[in-house]
Amino acid sequence: MTTLAAHVPAGRYGFRHVVRMEWIKLRSLRSTWWTLVLTVAGAIGVGVAVGINTRNAAGDLTNNALAGIIPALLLTSVLGVLTMTSEYSSGMIRSTLAAAPRRPLLLAAKAAVFGAVALVVGEAASLIAFLAGGAALRRGIAAPTLGEPGVLRAVLLSGASFCLVGLLGLGIGAIVRHSAAAIAVVVGGLYVAPAAVGGVSHGAAAYLPIFIIANSLSSTKPDACAPGGPCPHFLSAWTGLGALALYAVVALALGGWLLVRRDA
Repeated sequence: MTTLAAHVPAGRYGFRHVVRMEWIKLRSLRSTWWTLVLTVAGAIGVGVAVGINTRNAAGDLTNNALAGIIPALLLTSVLGVLTMTSEYSSGMIRSTLAAAPRRPLLLAAKAAVFGAVALVVGEAASLIAFLAGGAALRRGIAAPTLGEPGVLRAVLLSGASFCLVGLLGLGIGAIVRHSAAAIAVVVGGLYVAPAAVGGVSHGAAAYLPIFIIANSLSSTKPDACAPGGPCPHFLSAWTGLGALALYAVVALALGGWLLVRRDA
């Protein structure tokens, strides 16, 4: 913040200056990089474990390799929360707002910086998990390739989910402002509520973030119908991506509105 204040005249700062300030804050925290490393390692580790235990060559092998995306997203969403709430916990938010008093601009800069980092890490985690999961398949089961129908799309959209879920966490952090409470809301909304809703209504469950990622974004076979059994319908990949983006936009918009209306 002092760097921003020293080099930018009052009233002359812009979006790029606030982005630079947020990038310095994000990259200077050792916990950020450890969390991202654990996120990637978790996605890869679960993908390898599922690959080793895969026996059905006719199944959605791409979805199996990307199975680690779901648990890895927990760390990304929590990091998104902490990117916002840690400044309230430490009191740094007052200094941040003194340097960049235009609050919507500040939240936009936070979203841009964190979203970009989460997107790069997510795409790397998704690609490596896909390759590692395929390499771990048993002998006799051919690993899927990026050239097969729907595979590249599944890998790329799974990586994009890290960005969108992270921004959803950032938005909830701006709404709640308290780290523990915001993390509880994120975990409850992303992981606990879907389990309850899924047991009651498969139709409603298809619109929940975790089910969208697991059954729409990371899948090459979105409709899984067992012979003689139920045939649950899930959103298409692009519709699911749009719904996930809408969740993030709504959370950030509400968080930005509250950020403007409330005191630091």
